Amino acid sequence: MAVKIRLNRMGAKKNPFYRVVVADSRSPRDGRFIEILGHYDSTKEPAIIKIDEEKALEWMNKGAQPTDTVKSLFRKEGIMAKFDEAKRTKN
Repeated sequence: MAVKIRLNRMGAKKNPFYRVVVADSRSPRDGRFIEILGHYDSTKEPAIIKIDEEKALEWMNKGAQPTDTVKSLFRKEGIMAKFDEAKRTKN
C-alpha cells in the first residue's frame, strides 16, 4: 500500500479550498483518507496555509510521499527543510 500526502478539494463550485490529507494512493482524490494534516486556501490573498508540522513529519518518516503541489507547500512552510535535516542527522 502506497501512502500519499495530497490535496482533497472542498468548498463550493468556483470557490475551492483544499485539505491536506494522508490517503492511500489507490483511493479517489476526494474519497477516503487516513488523516487530515491541515488546509490550504489559494483563493485568498495571500494564500492561507495551515499544516500540522509534527503530523506531517511523522507521516513522512513513516514513508508517506507528498505530491508535487504538497511538497511545494511544505517548502514554503519550512517542513521539507526540517525533514531533510532530520534525515541527514539520522545517517
